[in-house]
Formats: sequence, C-alpha cells, structure tokens
Amino acid sequence: MNMILSPSILNADFGNMAALINEADNAGAQWLHLDVMDGVFVPNISFGIPVIQSLRGHTNIFFDTHLMITEPERYIENFIKAGADGITFHVEATEKPLECIKLIRKHGKSAAIAINPDTPVSRIKNLLDKVDMVLCMTVFPGYGGQKYIEAVNDKIKEIRELMGSEFNIQVDGGVKEDNLRAILEAGANVIVAGTAVFNDDITGSVKRLFKCAQ
Repeated sequence: MNMILSPSILNADFGNMAALINEADNAGAQWLHLDVMDGVFVPNISFGIPVIQSLRGHTNIFFDTHLMITEPERYIENFIKAGADGITFHVEATEKPLECIKLIRKHGKSAAIAINPDTPVSRIKNLLDKVDMVLCMTVFPGYGGQKYIEAVNDKIKEIRELMGSEFNIQVDGGVKEDNLRAILEAGANVIVAGTAVFNDDITGSVKRLFKCAQ
C-alpha cells in the first residue's frame, strides 16, 4: 500500500496555522492529524471544536481527527459538524465503542479506533471489521516529541495479519526519517508525524519522508 502522511499540528505555530497546513498539503501530505486532548483522558489540553471549524475554512485536506477525550460519544457529532472527515476514538476512553462507530457511520465519515501502547489487540478484535482504520499509539498519548516505542511494531504486524493488505493501520508518536522504513515494513501505512513535518522546512520534510518510504 502507498503511504498516507498525516502531519500533526500539535507542535505547529498556531498563529500561522492556515499557511503551514497549505504548505504541507501542497508538498504532498494527504491528511491532517488533529490531536484533541481534554486534560482528563490524557494529561494535557490541546484544542477543540472552534479551532477545527476555523481551520476548515482554509483547506479541503482530509481532517484526520484523533479524539483523546473521555466518553467521546458525547462530542462525535459536534466534531463532524465542525469539519472532521475521519474520527478516531480510544477504546480505553469509552464503554460504548459500538455507539461511537455508529455515530460516525451515521454521518458518512471514516471511523477508526485507537489503542495505547499497553493495550493488547485482543481488546479491539471484535471491532476490527467495523472500522476503517486502527491507530496504534507508538508513544503514550498526551505530549509530542516522545521516543517511538518499538515493541508496538508487533501489534502492527498482528493487525495486518488479521485484516489483510487493504486495511489502514496508523501510527502516531516518535516517527522520524530514520525509523520510518521499519514502521512501514511492520505493516503500518498511515503515518502521523509532528515535529518531523512542522519545522523550519515543511516542504522538504514532507518530501524526505516520502523518499524514505520508497
């Protein structure tokens, strides 16, 4: 499968966000990763619906919206109304995963489920055939700039074996040019990159990541 690059805006300059997003888009990034944190499920607060709604007016890029929030079923429809194209929720954050999936599907959006580095694949095995993608967190969620947890590669391989070659497997956390090839070889195809894209050379960074994937 061809790599899908989904740069995370978490560490980007929010004062110049529209221009930065458009640069990443023009350089070849297919998606934009939006990390929503509530300070409860994860020990940090990022941004929410108003920011996404505002950004939607400046770009048509696919909004890959990652909800790191407790009881995501309370807010899924509001994020979709704000402009989300895909919604990813954490299995650890809800007791109603099927309800979350149904809410996303109801609006014709892409549904995905995320698991933390210490959550086994068995926890989501009964949900795999109901979603479009699994996000394997390769750091513990909450802060950018952490080191990639290589043990998660075994989970990526397990999901790829279960779901076949056409299923989307996303990784988020610690992705760099020097470990990208190994991540893709493990079976991931949707790559979230924060500081590896949103730095002083966005265009060059995007192009180098795609070159590493070849």
